[in-house]
Order: sequence, then structure tokens, then C-alpha cells
Amino acid sequence: MTSKHTHGAHVHDRAASPGSPDDTMTGLLELDGEVLHDYWSAALDWVKRAADGAGPSRLLDLGAGTGTGALGLAERFPQAEVIAVDIEPGSLARLRDKARAGGLEGRVRVVEADLDAGWPDLGPLDLTWASMSPHHMADPGRVLRDALAATRAGGLIAVAEFPEPLRFLPSGPGSGWPGFEDRLNETLGRAHAEAMPTLGSAWAPRLADAGWDVLDERRFPIDLDPPAHPRAVEYARAWFTRLAEGFTGELEPDDQVTLAALLAEDGPGALSGPADLHIRGIRTVTLARRPR
Repeated sequence: MTSKHTHGAHVHDRAASPGSPDDTMTGLLELDGEVLHDYWSAALDWVKRAADGAGPSRLLDLGAGTGTGALGLAERFPQAEVIAVDIEPGSLARLRDKARAGGLEGRVRVVEADLDAGWPDLGPLDLTWASMSPHHMADPGRVLRDALAATRAGGLIAVAEFPEPLRFLPSGPGSGWPGFEDRLNETLGRAHAEAMPTLGSAWAPRLADAGWDVLDERRFPIDLDPPAHPRAVEYARAWFTRLAEGFTGELEPDDQVTLAALLAEDGPGALSGPADLHIRGIRTVTLARRPR
């Protein structure tokens, strides 16, 4: 992937310099994996059930970030080698640290690669997990065809996507933020339509066009009201901080004030506890097989 985005939050990075470590992005990826642990577990368990009996031995996390998917696959397939590919060295460094701490270093291999520049030499694959990564690519159809060519007959690919950004704030009467996230998402949508035109699109037809046999698609709802995870507020603040870094100047003045208040250390509009949050959204996982 060539563009700088957060994989989980999808805020285009206009602040980071090219090639520099991006601690904010790495932090968001970590928090996504922790706070949305139930989603990740359910999605990866579903993929594991689909692959059971196939005995996959070489797995790929395509656009691995900090490794929530890669490490989850390694735990679910204890005999398999997992290859984690990403363009961001800071995220891969964190992935290495986590693999080492979890005793998985010998089975998880990281590869720094720009998939827009071509498919790296990864060898034959049995299963690919691509979570919110194909839409970052200039030509995702080509990448899906490359993945197909690298996959053994009968091997699987699972592409995770969401139709719109997560929402973090309560929307009911008395929430204090009427329409605020709607307007933020409209701003994000305009920017993403140009930078990532396939973001939120259906991947079943794209997989079929690339030569995969689409097997199934499942929607995984996220509805945490309030979120129980102790880092949920940190996750929300990281998301809004990222947005503030890239888009404050494009917001209406009243929304700029609201965003600044959300990120303040204290005050009537500050995010201060789980009761201030309602994290919700949908992620869709599409499963396909290479024809035998």
C-alpha cells in the first residue's frame, strides 16, 4: 500500500512525512484490535471454520498493520506459517514485538512491501486474510489476481470491509452532539472518494472478476453501548485526534469547536468515560476460494 491511512480508522494522514514512523496510526491499529476484540475473534473464528479440514500450512495477512489478524491466525492454526505483509515499518516492528512476546516469532514472518509496486515473492499460499486493506491499493483487482495466482488450488481468501466509518458518539436526544458525526463522516467521505474509491464497496463481485469463486459473505455487527473495554475512551480519542490532524480546516466553525472540546482534557464536551461512547458499525467479511 502506498498511501498513508489508518487501517482501522481510515483517516487519511496528511500530517506524517513520507516514510516516517507513524505512532498515531500504529496506536489506532492496536486499539482497534483490543477494543473490538469480539469482532476480530468472531470473524477469524468464522474463517477458521471455513478452512477446517483443508489443513492450511501457509497463511498471509495482506496489509497486516500491527498484526491483530496475523497473530489471530497463528493462534488458530498452530501448525501453520503466517506471513504478514505491510508497507509501514513501525506497524511491522510492533507486530514483531507482539509475536516474540507471544512465543510466535518462529511462525510469523513479516515482509515490508508496497503492493502497488508488485506482488512480493511469498511462495505458495493456502489462506489469505485481507482486513480493510484492498481499498488502499491503486489497483485492487490486480492485487486480488496476484493473490489468486499465489494460492494453491482450493485455497481461500477472506476480505474484511466496512460500508462506512465506525461511530463513537451517542446519537439520541441529549447526547450533546446532534448531527456532529454525520457531518464528520460526510467530510471523510468526500476525501476518501478521491483517495480510496473502493472504500466501503462490495468485494464479492471484485473477487469474482479476479477469478475467485465466492463462497459466502457475513456481516459482523459492532454495538458497544457503553463499551466495556478499559481502553475504549483512548480508542475514541485517538480516532478524533487523527481526524483533527487531517480535517479540522474542512469542518464548519461550530464543528471545529465541538471537536476541540471532545479532545480537551476536561470540560462539558470532553470525552471522559465509557458513558460518553456508543461504538457501533458493521464489518463485512467475504470468503472466496481458488477454483480447483
